[in-house]
Amino acid sequence: MNDTIQNKLAILPDEPGCYLMKDRQGTIIYVGKAKVLKNRVRSYFNGTHDGKTQRLVSEIEDFEYIVTSSDLEALILELNLIKLHDPKYNIMLTDDKTYPYIKITNEKYPRILTTRKVKKDKAKYFGPYPNAGAANETRKLLDRLYPLRKCARLPDRVCLYYHLGQCLAPCVKDIEPKIYDEMIEEISRFLNGGFEDVKLDIEKKMLEAAENLEFERAKEFRDQITHIETVMQKQKMVTGDLSNRDVFGYAVEKGWMCVQVFFVRQGKLIERDVSIFPIYRDSEEEFLTFVGRFYDIPEHIKPKEIFIPSQIDKALLEKYLDVKVIIPKRGSKKELVDLAMKNAQIGIREKFQLIERQEERTVGACEALGNAMEISPPLRIEAFDNSHMHGTDAVSAMVVFVDGKPAKKEYRKYKLRETAKHDDYGAMQEVIRRRYTRVLKEDLPLPDLIIIDGGKGQMEVAREVIEDELGLFIPIAGLAKDNKHNTSQLLYGDPPVPIEMKRTSDGFYLLQRIQDEVHRFAITFLRQQHQTHAIQSVLDEIEGVGPKRKQQLLKHFGSIKKIKESSVEELMKAQIPSATAAAIYNHFHKDSLSTE
Repeated sequence: MNDTIQNKLAILPDEPGCYLMKDRQGTIIYVGKAKVLKNRVRSYFNGTHDGKTQRLVSEIEDFEYIVTSSDLEALILELNLIKLHDPKYNIMLTDDKTYPYIKITNEKYPRILTTRKVKKDKAKYFGPYPNAGAANETRKLLDRLYPLRKCARLPDRVCLYYHLGQCLAPCVKDIEPKIYDEMIEEISRFLNGGFEDVKLDIEKKMLEAAENLEFERAKEFRDQITHIETVMQKQKMVTGDLSNRDVFGYAVEKGWMCVQVFFVRQGKLIERDVSIFPIYRDSEEEFLTFVGRFYDIPEHIKPKEIFIPSQIDKALLEKYLDVKVIIPKRGSKKELVDLAMKNAQIGIREKFQLIERQEERTVGACEALGNAMEISPPLRIEAFDNSHMHGTDAVSAMVVFVDGKPAKKEYRKYKLRETAKHDDYGAMQEVIRRRYTRVLKEDLPLPDLIIIDGGKGQMEVAREVIEDELGLFIPIAGLAKDNKHNTSQLLYGDPPVPIEMKRTSDGFYLLQRIQDEVHRFAITFLRQQHQTHAIQSVLDEIEGVGPKRKQQLLKHFGSIKKIKESSVEELMKAQIPSATAAAIYNHFHKDSLSTE
């Protein structure tokens, strides 16, 4: 613990608020809230913690705090700060499932659609449904019952749906908006659990039609009733009412939390959401934060009410979510919460071994690598590789691994500008200089470790740039390969020496993945460059084909082989003038033309 942290801990206030933990580069890595800031923040630096909490604490070099007037304000502020900074140690709430919904569009002549994307477009969304089949069945049923528009674009004449009585034909008729408003209101009632009332209305119409001897019409109403019963009553009822609600349950074990959410729609359990993540404070506080963020995901539409376990602060959630929050005490509703809690307990036990293994192969591998090299765990690693095609098309590539996992958005490709052919050392110097000059200029995060795909010479030229030119002190390691091009050993130190690591260890496996990835990325870029230059050099020989035409051909055909095989007509489809297309065709078919 450094002096800055010690001094700040001594003057922490005895009030509610939020705290922001920062690493050595000033990046916010964790945001939390506390009823009493003094107690909560000090708890991170006092006593013993499990491995992952200790990992968080080991990265904290500074912290800030914001005092609030209440616990509710602290929760709201915490959620907003997490949105703003996206700290790496906070719960990463991403919806890996997309549930189908029924959508009534916000148009002059509305339509009923099924969709997996919920947008802020003033449309009405109903769901989620357990699968696309259930959503489509319900939509088709509504299409039979309510004659809303079916066409994406209005045609200039009536279609089959009009003749079937399933569309009012707004394409050729003026339909009063009131008619659509009434249908939308009835559809909304239907989808919110009122389908039994709709069925009763249709039964009345069926009886009236039968009394008037309109047997065909009575049969249509009977078929509609059958469809409603088939589609809407397939699933087992789980509660005695038709309410829409989300039921939350959670379990905690070894510093991890599993939250299970049951989606209950029209009284039926249709789907569940499972999230599992590490926690760094009281489970009740982590659960509150999770639920508060759960409805930030557009697909998670807030129902009329939610059920939560008894130990959670109901009033706080109710104020923040602006939704009815219930802690069931008895009966089927409490059984539903108990079921969610039980599933969460089962889920965390089943997945815990897999999570531990994943931790070992990612962050754990970084720690093992740091121990072997006697440096701090390299949680951010940047690796470089050079590649060329017999001295031409020289390129370099950089890959980034964060917490033992590839961060592909941060990968970079480099076309070498200054380096002479066959100068591997010059290439490494150029790309290292360009990369870290930019990092310093734009205040980007510095790596904990730089890995060079090469030996002592490559490491030395990289060190000259990093230390002598730029004044940075970042560990630099080299990766050597054996005669079968497999990762052989890690070189580190001054002078560089091999670092002993078991081939079967997670740390060594991480090095293999990094070396394979940077080599793959560099080779892919090299092939792209070589193909581009090959196509351009061949096309340079053809009169009338300048840079713009070459770009058109490359974009359209992708390879020189396909251009050679193309007819004049196919070349013209790439927006090449007929005379130029004929010149290209003749250039690649000189031999065949001369023999004719």
